[in-house]
Amino acid sequence: MKIASVIAMWSLMFCTAASAQQPQPSSPPQKPDQSVNAQASPAGSVLTLAEVVKLALAHTPDLALARVQYTVAKNAAGLDRSAFLPNLYTGSGAAYTNGFPETPGGQPPAVFEMSYQQEIFDKQQRGLQHSDEVLAKNKEIEYQNARENVIVKAASYYLELGDVQRSLQLLEGERDSAQQILDVMRQRQAAGLELPVSVTQDQLQLAEIQQRIIQYQGREQVLSEQLRNMTGLPADQSLRVSPDETLAAPPVEPASNLVSDVVAHSGGLREAENYRLARQELLKGAKGLYWPTVSLIGQYSVLSKINNYQDFFQRFQRNNVTVGISVTIPIFAAKTSAQVAFAKSNLDEANLELAVAKTAVKEGAEQQVQGLKEADAAKEVARLDLQLAQEQLQDAEAKFNQGHVTLSQLEQARVLENEKWLVFLDAGLSRERADLNLLQATGQLAKLFP
Repeated sequence: MKIASVIAMWSLMFCTAASAQQPQPSSPPQKPDQSVNAQASPAGSVLTLAEVVKLALAHTPDLALARVQYTVAKNAAGLDRSAFLPNLYTGSGAAYTNGFPETPGGQPPAVFEMSYQQEIFDKQQRGLQHSDEVLAKNKEIEYQNARENVIVKAASYYLELGDVQRSLQLLEGERDSAQQILDVMRQRQAAGLELPVSVTQDQLQLAEIQQRIIQYQGREQVLSEQLRNMTGLPADQSLRVSPDETLAAPPVEPASNLVSDVVAHSGGLREAENYRLARQELLKGAKGLYWPTVSLIGQYSVLSKINNYQDFFQRFQRNNVTVGISVTIPIFAAKTSAQVAFAKSNLDEANLELAVAKTAVKEGAEQQVQGLKEADAAKEVARLDLQLAQEQLQDAEAKFNQGHVTLSQLEQARVLENEKWLVFLDAGLSRERADLNLLQATGQLAKLFP
């Protein structure tokens, strides 16, 4: 009797405290209190979602690699452009000649010389330059995509870690309730009021809850390690996330607008379009091989009598200047038609790839919008299911205080409410992930994390 009185007294106090935390039926469920976790955590500041994203952007090596690749692509286009800029060379040397004075290149040996060259009209080189400039834009798009991927990954880890920590708190409370149920059932079995199979069922329920706690603890450890790797935080520093942090997503637009935004912002689609434009420029350059090339040339040389120029020329002149335009006119080149055919086939391939990409992006956008609707519906169902479980728990508490239900039945109602909380938290996480993916697809992610 003394044990039963203590259990009843403890249950009444627990029920009173739990009843005070129950939300009104018309309001959305409140998230579990995190004061227990906050007190148990080591001293240190709580990381916000914005801080984690900022640290991840500063420490992720993938983003630095994408930035370097973009720089390489821009420099490649600059290398092509340099052919149309002034190129000035100078040099000096000494050579012994026996007979007509000339170097292996056909030029007369000079004590000092300076040469100048600049392409003025070269359609093939210009097409290559424009092609590389367009492809450099793709590297810029890839850099932006890499940045958004880092944001999505860091935010997803952060939000899931918060969900796991809240779920662990719920499971620990559920384990306490299951333990109370098992203790009562063991007392009733000892008194001959319950069969052994009932006790075994309660033992199984407690073991399953403990198994889930271990699984969540493992997931918490993995997520913490992943966040430390992304943010550069030391391993000995405690990783605490804000318990009430949520994704501040903008209002959802109509489905037609969302699909249009996704198609307009799609990095893959823009890359395919740029790839097509690059192949188009290469085709123009290949056709430019039928046209002449024009270059501006100039040369200044200082000659010396030690090479016996006076023996082969009527008059020796020490300083010599040549300035003019070099024009190369193609007459027949079998390679030109082959290059044009090759460039044309590449452009046809790029056109088809662009058409396929447009279809795939539109279908993916429609699936993302549908996934967001389903996540919204699932969250609403989970909210109402949790609200129903809370109301049933309130009813069980009232009946327990009146002596109409047993402590075991009350604790079972509490276990059921905890389970509904877990489902509601998972539904909320799925909704936030759907928001993240849609924000990335529509180009609004940079507005939240500039």
